[in-house]
Amino acid sequence: MPLNNEQKLRLLANLTRAVAADQLMMRLIRSGKMVGFYHEGGVAMAPGVAAGSFLRKDDPFLPHYRAHGVAHMLSKGVDIRSYVAEHTGRETGCCKGRSSFHASYPGAGLYGSSGNIGANFPTAVGLGFASKYRKTDRVVMNCSGDGSYGEGRAHEGMLMAANWKLPIVFWCENNGISQHAAMSELFPAERISALAAGFGIPAKVVDGQDLFACGEAALEAIAHVRAGKGPIFIELLTLRSQEHSVGGLNYEGPAPRDPELMAEWKRTRDPLKLVVARALAEGLCAEADIDAMRASAETEMQDIEDFVDRSPKATPPADELARAVYAA
Repeated sequence: MPLNNEQKLRLLANLTRAVAADQLMMRLIRSGKMVGFYHEGGVAMAPGVAAGSFLRKDDPFLPHYRAHGVAHMLSKGVDIRSYVAEHTGRETGCCKGRSSFHASYPGAGLYGSSGNIGANFPTAVGLGFASKYRKTDRVVMNCSGDGSYGEGRAHEGMLMAANWKLPIVFWCENNGISQHAAMSELFPAERISALAAGFGIPAKVVDGQDLFACGEAALEAIAHVRAGKGPIFIELLTLRSQEHSVGGLNYEGPAPRDPELMAEWKRTRDPLKLVVARALAEGLCAEADIDAMRASAETEMQDIEDFVDRSPKATPPADELARAVYAA
């Protein structure tokens, strides 16, 4: 589905903000302000931006863990100040600084999150069933990485969604490597979207480094599902140009990944650089507009960091911590 100029500019602005947010998170973890861990987004932010940019506020969504979903959240309109505060163990966090990195924004359609790979699939089925049962036209955006499709509940979720024609977009952000294992060794077919055919779910493969292609795929998928045509599967081929999580090993099997390849991807396949060049070439905007977007994004992130620094650290009393423990 072709993008108009307003939609292209929205995607460009959201990707600029998402990259700035990823850089903010990297500053926080490197400075010791973050209490947990972080999975850097790097050059894999375009799919998340596209996934969030065209959803309605009441559409449930389940972000991918890459960059901890900041691209998805920002693009859907979530104020991520409290999410960043959560990462730094502050009382102003979305879970009062108790969870390290889990998000919960029911008012924006994000009903909690889990660090368990593939846990979003049963949740997506439940949300999709609720949408259909209540006769709404809400779309469930279920975002996941390639590794999720090694989980049985992903297959079960797709089967149930197909049988019941649930309004779910299966948005697979495939970076080709599941922590330290190449997907070529974990999956028998060339494309994960081949799974969709077995369930009768239409599928599309997209260049995940091309922001506008991702946006067109999102518009098409959302329109398909909102029209009551059942689930759809979008596979976005993206890149992980750094270690799985900050400070971890960057291995593929027993061997380190090629650092020159990582550097080449950053030089030649950075989606923000690619889309800025395209926007300027198409006359969509001028250099001054790009500079203004960057300045606005930096100001927004500085305001978030200032908010975090002003926020009190979470120091929950023992009785509060014990109140939520039901078994030991």
